[in-house]
Amino acid sequence: MNTRLWHPFSDMAAVDGNEFVVDRAEGVWVYDEEGRRYLDGCASLWYANAGHGRQEIVQAAMTQMSKLEAYSCFADIANRPALELADRLAALAPVDDARIFFGSGGADAIDTAVKMARGYWQARGEHQRVHVVSRETGYHGTHGYGTSITGIPPNREGWGVLAGENTVAPLHDLDGVEKVFAEVGPERIAAFVVEPVTGAGGVHLPTEGYIEGIAELCRRHGVLLIIDAVIAGFGRLGRWFGIERFGVRPDMITFAKGVTSGYLPLGGVVVSGEVAAPWWTTPGERTLRHGPTYSGHPTCCAAGLATLDVYERENLIPRGEELETPLFEALAPLLQHPYVHEVRAGFGLLAAVELEQDVLDGVPDAPNALLRGARKAGVLVRGLGKGVAVSPPLTVTTDELGLLAEAIRAGLDSLPVDAPVPAAPGA
Repeated sequence: MNTRLWHPFSDMAAVDGNEFVVDRAEGVWVYDEEGRRYLDGCASLWYANAGHGRQEIVQAAMTQMSKLEAYSCFADIANRPALELADRLAALAPVDDARIFFGSGGADAIDTAVKMARGYWQARGEHQRVHVVSRETGYHGTHGYGTSITGIPPNREGWGVLAGENTVAPLHDLDGVEKVFAEVGPERIAAFVVEPVTGAGGVHLPTEGYIEGIAELCRRHGVLLIIDAVIAGFGRLGRWFGIERFGVRPDMITFAKGVTSGYLPLGGVVVSGEVAAPWWTTPGERTLRHGPTYSGHPTCCAAGLATLDVYERENLIPRGEELETPLFEALAPLLQHPYVHEVRAGFGLLAAVELEQDVLDGVPDAPNALLRGARKAGVLVRGLGKGVAVSPPLTVTTDELGLLAEAIRAGLDSLPVDAPVPAAPGA
């Protein structure tokens, strides 16, 4: 045994003693312990939206920590950074009369939102409304509810019975969702949970009218709409929460990752005034008996405030949309490679390169083999499903997007597949 560290989502028998150790980072670049430099093509885990080494965020956290490092927000206790960050997020979110509930990350946020949705209907006297609908390839964290409603089968399996009363609807299929509603009975459905773009499930871009259709379906049947913006938010789709691009105003939005650009763990739920009302109307009537220890953590919230300042000062949020076409143009030539089945890009600063099935069948752990080949070429990407995903910081340049594509091509060429590799374009 060479390590005591158990890595998430990892084959530890293969990882043990073979770790890639990151030492430092600056801007869009990451350095290993030997001093080798790599383009951070995945913003770590979708979250380093503002880039690495932002001293203003570091200083904000240090200043807050030297004053009040942490304190509970239970009962009537508050702290100024949590109050101010809640105000700013509520003003930015496309949610009516918004309230903000903080947690430690995206998985916390999903569990909170689903419990709130079910609790809302219980408070309304509609006790049968406990069912939650999600969709294929959707990823909603790894807590109890998030695991139960995920649209990624391997993440749901192998745990025994988790939270019941949920259904996974087909991807991009409004008729399929209508069928699920009819089969379950819309009067039994508490909420529909959906990512605008599925992230960890393979970066599946929205089809025209799908998100808007889901919103209308939920409105028609009185089902709460929960938008999972954990990946989509804070510029990844070119808007503060991503859902603004569809003109939809949901009942709740879960967020995390980019709210602090990953500098400290923070997430939460934007909750409409209507959904919050049962707990906010009459003193002594009802208490939400839910909340993580670090809800409203002052140091994390201070980092969040400083991160929002960076986004606003440098106008970074629109870059997720401004760079979506350059990213697509950089990756599209990879479709000419015989090992590539599909390139999914063109909506937000994220994309996936999916391998052909014969490559997946013939190369053990092909996505991670491709990842390692790209890393050897100087770019970090993420092995995901049937290929690799990219989601660089919003500060990336178009030239650096070209480097990202070149490294993926080098990774493809390195795969041990018995098939000819074409010459590079223009050769």
